[in-house]
Parts: sequence; structure tokens; C-alpha cells
Amino acid sequence: MAAKGQNFKKDIQYYKFCLYGFLKNLRLFEPFLVLFFIDSGLSFLQIGVLYSIREIARNILEIPAGIIADSIGRKKTMVSSFSFYILSFTGFYFSGTFELFVAAMLLYSVGDAFRTGTHKAMIFDYLKLKGWQNQKVYYYGHTRSWSQIGSAVSALLAGVLVFYTGSYRMIFLFSIIPYFLDLINIATYPKELEGNVLVYKKGEVVKNFKKVIFDFIYSFKNRVLLKAIANLSVFTGYYKALKDYLQPILKTFALSLPIMIAFNDKQRSSVVIGIVYFLIYLLTSFSARNSGRFSERFKNLYKPLNITLIVGVVAGIVSGFLYEINITGLSILFFIAIYLIENLRKPIGISYVAENINKDVMATVLSAESQAHTIVAAALAPLIGWMTDIIGLGNGILVVSAGLLLISPLYLSTRSFANS
Repeated sequence: MAAKGQNFKKDIQYYKFCLYGFLKNLRLFEPFLVLFFIDSGLSFLQIGVLYSIREIARNILEIPAGIIADSIGRKKTMVSSFSFYILSFTGFYFSGTFELFVAAMLLYSVGDAFRTGTHKAMIFDYLKLKGWQNQKVYYYGHTRSWSQIGSAVSALLAGVLVFYTGSYRMIFLFSIIPYFLDLINIATYPKELEGNVLVYKKGEVVKNFKKVIFDFIYSFKNRVLLKAIANLSVFTGYYKALKDYLQPILKTFALSLPIMIAFNDKQRSSVVIGIVYFLIYLLTSFSARNSGRFSERFKNLYKPLNITLIVGVVAGIVSGFLYEINITGLSILFFIAIYLIENLRKPIGISYVAENINKDVMATVLSAESQAHTIVAAALAPLIGWMTDIIGLGNGILVVSAGLLLISPLYLSTRSFANS
């Protein structure tokens, strides 16, 4: 039964959960990651390969990471996760070659794999212990809002750091501070949030890999379900592969402005990038909150999914074209639209699937979607990088986006599950 209003106590653990989300999203390097790689001498293809490695490694490592979490407990798993993140940030700070960046990216993937889903399970366990199960939406919404605040603050802090240090590399060093504080925060969580510690059994990893493969194959048996998964995963994969290419576009725009000419290029661009990413995080939060209201305008959920997918890919085409003809400011607005559309359509997509399939196979379908969008992102990231090296950033975005639009009949949903 749905909760009638907020009805939980904001105790010490509540604030620890909120602090976790805030500190976790102080990834200061994110708004400057592509620029950091370019500054380090990498080609766009190499950058795309690094992104591909991150996506594939994270998904492969999630299975053994989940088994390890069951074996050592959630707190130790989370502490291990943040330890790997800190090692990764240190690696990026000291790295200067593509091979070393690969090693640092793999460490980051390990951290992600250990963290994914673990903290959310701890929150839901805490609500169960307190008898607040019907407060999931309110409670998780509160903690997630602090994550969004963390992202917005992170963008401004990163801009300030690059402005005053004149270095992209330094933001990795500063990113260690909030992650070390979060490690300490997690270590203070009560023991009852550890979960049931299970004994590791030989062959469990192989068994779980087989299950993931089965989940993926299962999803291909129903044509309408397959299209739903494709609809969700294609745009999410496209978004993940493309989103950070906004950074060089913002840098070009910043350097074209007749302001702060007494400062160097990094300082001038850091101000614009920090402010724009701050605004993006505020807008994406608003977009996600209004997803339900937008979907209510349609009788069938597959219609807004199709519309947002087409509009999102067209926004990529227009952004790439405008960048190539030097209308950079307008190009940025269309690029930001891709961010907003991803956050608008994601809740709709999950609801579409949830409302039309048996709840017993929900985990199976969502697992398949996760694997699918990883494959799409892993394929598109190096492709966009390669195209950018050959024909330029704007044209690379335009061509890849246009290609997805041309094959859109393959993954657009055409009817509800009930009619399949």
C-alpha cells in the first residue's frame, strides 16, 4: 500500500545516507575528463576505447563483485569500492600513457562494480528494520536529491580548481578527498546493514555468468519485449557514449567569447564548463521529476518513448551540424537536450516494461537491458572517437546520430505488450 505522505524520522543514519550521496557525486573530474585526455595527448579514438573498456569491464565485474559482497558483507564491499576509486584517481593523476590510463580505468570499473546496487540495498534494509517500508519513494528521493546537489556543487568546484590551478590533472587529486571522507562515513554504518553474509561456493561465478546469458537470450524470445529493451538501451548507450563530448564544444565556445582574455585557455574554459554543468545537473533533476507528468499526456507509454528517442537523436544531428558551421552556442543547447531527454525517458521506459511483463521476470528483463545498453555504449564510444579523428567532432556526432536515426525502425516500439 502506498504511503500517505512522509512519515519517517530524520535520524543520524538518514544524514549519513544523504552525506554518502553528496560525497559520492563529488566526482570533480567528470566535467573535464575528455579535455584531460586530449590534454594528455590521446586521440579521440583512444578516448572512445577507454570509455568502452570502462563499460565492458564494469558489467563483467559486477557478477564476481556481487558474490564477493555476499561473502564479506556490504560495509566491507563499499569500503573496498571506494578504495579502488581512490587508487583509480591516483592512477589518473600519475598516468601519462594510454596503457596506464587503461589500468586506471579498470580500477575505476572495479570500484563501480563493487558499489552498484549495494548501497541502495542497505537503505532498503534500514527502512525494513525501522518499519518504514512504505516510505521507500520519499526516503530514497531525499537521499537521491543530495546526490544531485553533489553533482551540481562538483561542477562548480571543478571549475574553480581548474581556474586557480590551471591543471586538469589536479582535479583527480582533489577528488580523492570526498571519496576518502565517504569511505570513513560508510565505515561508521551500523553492523545490521551488512546483510546476510554467505559462504562462497566454488562455481558460483560461472553459474551467475550463465544466468546473465540466459537473461539476455530470454529477452529475444518476445519480439515486442525485444523492441522495448532495444528502445531503452539504444538511447542510453548513445547518451553514455556521447555525453562527455560536450566538453570540447564548451571549450570552443568559451574561447570564442570576448571575455577574460587576460587569462589562459584552461582558465577561461573552466568558468564556462563549471557553470554549464552546474545548470545541466539542475535541469536533469527537474527533467526526471517531471517524467511522470509528461508520460500522462499519452495513452500508451511506448509513444513517448519513441518520440523522445527520435527527438534525442535528431538533437544530436542538429548539434553536430551547428558545431560544424560555427554556431557553437546553439549547438550546446541541442546537446544539452540529449541530457534532458535521457533523464525524462528513463523512468518512462522502466515503467513501460514493469507494467507489461510478469513481475517474476522483471529482474531478468532489467538485467538484459543493462547488458544491452553497455554493448551499445561500448560500440558507439570508439566509433564516435574514430569518426571525430577523421572528419571532426561535429561531423562525427552528426554521422553517428544520423546512422541511429536511419535504423530507428529496428528498435522503435509499435504497440503494447498486451497486444503482442
